[in-house]
Amino acid sequence: MSYDPNNVFAKILRGEIPCKKVLETEYALAFHDINPQAPVHVLVIPKGAYVSFDDFSARAAPEEITGFIRAVGETARSLGIVADGFRLLSNVGANAGQEVPHLHVHLFAGRNLGPMLSKNR
Repeated sequence: MSYDPNNVFAKILRGEIPCKKVLETEYALAFHDINPQAPVHVLVIPKGAYVSFDDFSARAAPEEITGFIRAVGETARSLGIVADGFRLLSNVGANAGQEVPHLHVHLFAGRNLGPMLSKNR
């Protein structure tokens, strides 16, 4: 999967598509998912053009990596979901179900989320 500068998250970063912002830092933007899969469902994206965690870990500058990871934690704290627990999910590639070619982390919370993966194969 290659980076598409016209993906929905790139458009959100450019202000072409609105979002319900939770947090914005120099390195990341966090916003509510438009199709939530849990009572709390927020996406955190880096501001740089990275396809996935693999791409990000290989090409991002150390300050971008630190800034992004800190933004994920700060987002969870600002949402008040740390005490009860939350799930982080980042799909990488087609077999994992990645739909948008821009690194994004899902934060899910607000109820018992059940097992990590379905037992169906």
